Amino acid sequence: MKDAFGGILNIAFIAIFLMLVSGILGLVVNYTKAFKMKNIVISTIEQYEGASGCFSNEDSGCRGKMMSEAKNIGYNPSSLQCPTTKGYVKSNDLFCYKRIESDSGKNYVYSIITQVDINIPIINNIMGLSIFQVHGDTRAIKK
Repeated sequence: MKDAFGGILNIAFIAIFLMLVSGILGLVVNYTKAFKMKNIVISTIEQYEGASGCFSNEDSGCRGKMMSEAKNIGYNPSSLQCPTTKGYVKSNDLFCYKRIESDSGKNYVYSIITQVDINIPIINNIMGLSIFQVHGDTRAIKK
């Protein structure tokens, strides 16, 4: 009878270990998608020099390129949350952005946030979603 309880305990440890490993691998894959999307958004904004079509819901080349690239890498955050207290605005339900003007007023930079899409309630409650966001800035764009 002792051996039966030991076998059940070993199976429980193995199951917990497999769940942790698969959860970590899922987090790594989703973090990679968010990081790639941040790079795509930054390079597209720089290519189109901060055109307003990149941030609106109207059909434009900039927005279309970002949407198609997001579809290619499988990036589609279910609940994108932008830090509105810091002045970020949600765009296309894919990323958050904030326009930062330089001191001289001749240049501006866009700060971009993409979100890792992971829905594990325990991790979200303990750590919060702000840990699972990827930040980046564009190069200076002339007005």
